[in-house]
Amino acid sequence: MSLRGVWQLQKLIVSFCNWGGSSRGIRAFMESHLPAFREKNPQLEVVTELNRGYHPLLKGLYKNKNERVVCVKNMTPEDILECATRLRNSQGRKVVKLKTRHVTKYPSVQGTWKTDLKL
Repeated sequence: MSLRGVWQLQKLIVSFCNWGGSSRGIRAFMESHLPAFREKNPQLEVVTELNRGYHPLLKGLYKNKNERVVCVKNMTPEDILECATRLRNSQGRKVVKLKTRHVTKYPSVQGTWKTDLKL
């Protein structure tokens, strides 16, 4: 995703094994979908990495020095393309769990409203 017109994903590393059965989908992805993905995203550096004996991975390196790793073991090429597109569209921030459903700058002095109010 672009933040102020700048794409946040700098580098996409496609790690695979040329022998293992769990890498069958990513090898098909590299033949069929990866060249078109590179053409559509010229701002992105796509690197393929051979790791024998390991499960296939997609690793995204972002401008804010964060990285996200997605295991694509036994996935179809279409699913792997969807994962790569999600990595490209995300901003690389860590996921923050909200403590409440309602986030506000100025919380109510009276407290939060509840439906089970007993008078």
